[in-house]
Amino acid sequence: MKIVVLVKYVPEPTATWKFAPDLTVDRAGVEGRLSELDEYAVEQATRLAESGAADEVVFLTVGPAKATEGLRKALAIGGTSAVHVVDDAIHGSCALGTSLVLAKALEKIGYDLVLTGMASTDAELSVVPSMVADRLGANQATFAGELSVDGSTVSIRRDTDVASERVSVSLPAVVSVTDQTGEARYPAFKAIMGAKKKPIQTMSLADLGVDAAR
Repeated sequence: MKIVVLVKYVPEPTATWKFAPDLTVDRAGVEGRLSELDEYAVEQATRLAESGAADEVVFLTVGPAKATEGLRKALAIGGTSAVHVVDDAIHGSCALGTSLVLAKALEKIGYDLVLTGMASTDAELSVVPSMVADRLGANQATFAGELSVDGSTVSIRRDTDVASERVSVSLPAVVSVTDQTGEARYPAFKAIMGAKKKPIQTMSLADLGVDAAR
């Protein structure tokens, strides 16, 4: 099984930032990091690989050149490789545009299971996983507090304000996970150094056949 984990490079929560003249976030001089909520998805993918349920884990991000730093953090936790979609035309993209680029990248690299955090820590919209699933025509399960895979079926437990429910969907699927799934491990120094040797493939919108005007 091939797992692709969607991750995002976001401004540090304590960073001071401002809007640029085009009303996008001015990231100049702003420190960034791998979105903390995405680390739970990274950890779940790593655990599935360690259990033998997955034989390949790829991290996928869409963002500026510095987003490579977030990918290296994810690769230090686990995974085999990463894909970075970087293009000046993506700057300031909304959730709708980002979901299109992610879906096109997923179609190109292939996947069985797509894991995501329940939201990004900068926008906290929680809509991209469902948008991506819809574009792919894949099954989806959101806000998983527990996750397991049995053959071609992925099962989750989802806790709401009034009840706990269990949902199962067939692969291929997109699943978002919450912080209830378990803290991400802190990578050892050896893992951090090893992450620098793992391959990161870069792609542009042209590589994905995406018209920036859309």
